[in-house]
Formats: sequence, C-alpha cells, structure tokens
Amino acid sequence: MEETLTKYGLELPIGGVCGYARTLADMASLAEESGWDGVFLEDYIVLWVAHDAPTCDPWISLPAMALCTKRIRIGTTVTPLSRRRPWKVAREAVTLDHLSDGRLILGVGLGDVNEPGFTKVGEVTDDKQRAKRLDEALDILAGLWSGKPFTYEGQYYQINEVTFLPKPLQTPRIPIWIGGNWPRKGPVWLAMRWDGFLPAAPPMEPEEVRELRALVQSRRIASGQFDIAIGGRERIADWDQERATIRSLAKAGATWWLESIEPADLDAMRANIKLGPLRID
Repeated sequence: MEETLTKYGLELPIGGVCGYARTLADMASLAEESGWDGVFLEDYIVLWVAHDAPTCDPWISLPAMALCTKRIRIGTTVTPLSRRRPWKVAREAVTLDHLSDGRLILGVGLGDVNEPGFTKVGEVTDDKQRAKRLDEALDILAGLWSGKPFTYEGQYYQINEVTFLPKPLQTPRIPIWIGGNWPRKGPVWLAMRWDGFLPAAPPMEPEEVRELRALVQSRRIASGQFDIAIGGRERIADWDQERATIRSLAKAGATWWLESIEPADLDAMRANIKLGPLRID
C-alpha cells in the first residue's frame, strides 16, 4: 500500500495551564503558523487526573480557535455523546462548521467512565446503555444535518418532525471519527458507518493498522474517505526513530498522526508546537 498519511495533528489538554479558551485559541493559531494540519481538544467536564485544576469547555474554546485560524482542522478527541443531547450537539456542530468554513471534525465515543464528569454527577456508566445511546445519537446527528424533515423514535431519544437549517458546509456532512480500543471490534464496526477510527493510546503497531485497513476495505459499505488517526502521545526524543514509526504506520494505512502536547508551562508547550510536525514526505 502506498503511503497514505498526509495529515499531522495536535491533541491539546483543556485543563491546567490550558484551562482557558484564549490560551487554546493562541495555541491553535501558533499551530497553524507552525505547519500543523489539525488541533483537537479533549472533551471532559472535570479532569480525571486533577479534579481541582482549571478546566474550560471545549465547545466554547473551539469557536475561539476557529476565529484565530484559517486553514487548520479543529475538533474533539473525543466527545462522549451519551451525556450530551444529540440535537444540541447537532446544532452546535453545524454552527461551528460554518464558523470555521468547513474545518470541523467531530470525534465521538463512549468516554471514560472513571472521569468525574460521569461518576460525580450521576451520568449513565453502563457500557451497553452508553453504546446504545451513542448509536442513536449518531443517527440523529446525520438526520438533523440532512436539512430535511426528520423524525426519530429510539429507545432513549425521540424527535417529532423537525427540520434543522442550515446544513453543514461539508458534504455529505461533518466528518465523524469513532474512538475506541483496538482490537475490540465493536467500535470498528461502528466506525465503518462513518468517516474514521481513532484508536485509544498507545499507538497501534503497523501490522494492526494493516489489519484494520484491510477489514475496513473489505466490509465498509459507505463511500468516501476513511481516516485512521494514530498517535495520542508525546514526541519521543529520537526524531529519526519517530519518523520511521510514522512512515511505517503510513505505509500500513494510517492517514493522520496525532501528537499529544502535555500540560507544562506555557513557554514549553509553545516551544513544542513551534517545532512543527515530523513530516515524512
């Protein structure tokens, strides 16, 4: 398989020194200047590592990032849809898609039930219930984004006929990536209905990516681009070795390499962003 990896993204925290929307907007602007292709935010209510750390809302921060940039992709990795009202997410996402001139990628998943944003506020933590809510919410997003009259009758969500306008700028709709753990097949089967798979850290090995890509190519019915976004960790010190890792994942079928910028002092974080991506081309 030819090298398919063409995009390099940053995953930024939303807590600690990054717990402020203006800070994240500044970092997104710097990332665009430094040659990155995407900036993605966590989606937590309360940080599970440090419960009392300053934390900002990603859905307020993303518009600030959109207005400070012109080219770079923005999105979440990932939004736990089971604790969100899908019609509210549908409206927010379309608004952000228009605000960014069609640069939003929506990453979704079950979320981490150990996060205080689940355990401290009485959210549903049962895996089967959350998975069913996720399935229904995704159907609702697609239906409301169609711009046509839409009705839905599910186990958890019901919608009497309603039409949401405007439609997203992106066609056929805003790209949706499904987060999950490989080799669990459930998230992968779900991802095949949509636009990409975002495996949880640690990064997958090339042979695993090759197996995933082959599975997608053999079973996916939907047409269009299917992204495999690999990464989720900080850059290692040996850049030659890191490039070799990225190159092997690209050859196996990965389309995005995501690099995590862990919270430190702001000067150190900005310096890491300024390094730019380790491109293999």
